[in-house]
Amino acid sequence: ASSEGIRAIRDYVAERYQSGMSDLSVRTLLVSAVENANKQIYTLSKTDESYEGMGTTVVAALIADSFLYIAHAGDSRAYKLSGGELVQLTRDHSVVQNMLEKGEITPEEAVDHPSKHIITRALGVDDYIKVDFCQEPFYDDETLIMCSDGLTNYSTTDDILRLTSDGCYYKYADRLVNLANQNGGGDNITVVCVAY
Repeated sequence: ASSEGIRAIRDYVAERYQSGMSDLSVRTLLVSAVENANKQIYTLSKTDESYEGMGTTVVAALIADSFLYIAHAGDSRAYKLSGGELVQLTRDHSVVQNMLEKGEITPEEAVDHPSKHIITRALGVDDYIKVDFCQEPFYDDETLIMCSDGLTNYSTTDDILRLTSDGCYYKYADRLVNLANQNGGGDNITVVCVAY
């Protein structure tokens, strides 16, 4: 599912993106790319028994004209590292996140909650997906970090900040994958870092 999603989003954006697009056009492009990937994965899962029930989370980013545009669904995350601070740009679509927002559990209880891995949105699970979108300024000294829950379930925000605070952005992804593996690595770990 993840390979199909990557290919579908990449191809959709590559075919349609044009330099100088308005913010609204970029938003429409990214959200439509994710929706299109969802339909392709869903259709594949319904037409080929070997793919039945497959799904994947997604976080997709486009950087243009000193702006960062992000579309996402699920519990893969995007962070912006800026001025020594790590800011989470996406909101997890999960049962535990909903419980946190309703005040039913504390952040400490969320860390090891038995429902931690239950997500409320994913590509390919249904024929429709609601896609969240955000837009942020993105400057020369900032870094975008996108990751799967294979990283965030096996590290803390403080851990991530500690390993990404020396300006060696080209080493960040390897460091973070190694950290998650050292802490148990019980899931697939994907990390992408982009410095602008």
